Amino acid sequence: MSGLIGRLALVAAILAAILVASAAPAYRHAGFDLPHAFELMRWGTYAAGGVGALAVIWLVLALVGRSAMGVVSVVMALVIAAGAAYFPISMMMKADGLPFIHDVTTDTANPPVFVAIAPIRADAPNGVDYTTDPALQQKGYADIQPMTSDLTPAALFEKALKVANDMGWEIAAVSPEQGRIEATDTTAWWGFKDDIVIRVVAAGAGSRLDIRSMSRVGKSDVGKNAERIRAFMEKLKAANQD
Repeated sequence: MSGLIGRLALVAAILAAILVASAAPAYRHAGFDLPHAFELMRWGTYAAGGVGALAVIWLVLALVGRSAMGVVSVVMALVIAAGAAYFPISMMMKADGLPFIHDVTTDTANPPVFVAIAPIRADAPNGVDYTTDPALQQKGYADIQPMTSDLTPAALFEKALKVANDMGWEIAAVSPEQGRIEATDTTAWWGFKDDIVIRVVAAGAGSRLDIRSMSRVGKSDVGKNAERIRAFMEKLKAANQD
């Protein structure tokens, strides 16, 4: 009996791994909407939890019957289940500690505006309107601030454009006259389309750069937009020192 439980646990673990691993491809390539893709991960996590329950049953039967039959299957099942559950659980825990927002900018009072990308986002769930509560962003991402430079607006604009290209973003619009760059970044695994708009203006004897990064889908970005802005700013500051 313990051998059978071990095999069942292994089957459940493989099922959990398949469900979790298929969520992103189902969304990106098979036409699943985001809630249904997340549902695959949810059921995969449940299946991984079922492996733990089966492991407990196996342990009881093994102790009662004084038999280690199926131990290899149980150990393999636990390893696979733990791996399958790690991503959705870690993502959920990360989201719980971050603001429930999907639009992050260095200027919450007057965020940069999407122009060229606006028609592309017309049918996107999140649109282009700025609806973020600035207090939520400040609480979670107080370090997201504008960049000021001694460079002229034109010089800072060129450096910003180079950094945007270096980061692999798909450039949608470049308007030196308006100091505006628009781009799209596609996440590697899920294929989420997040849009970015950069604004460079004169500030005193130098210039100021603001940036906004916004997800097209999802109410929470799990910190992705803030991470993208930080990465851009770090690269731009390094380029500004050259």
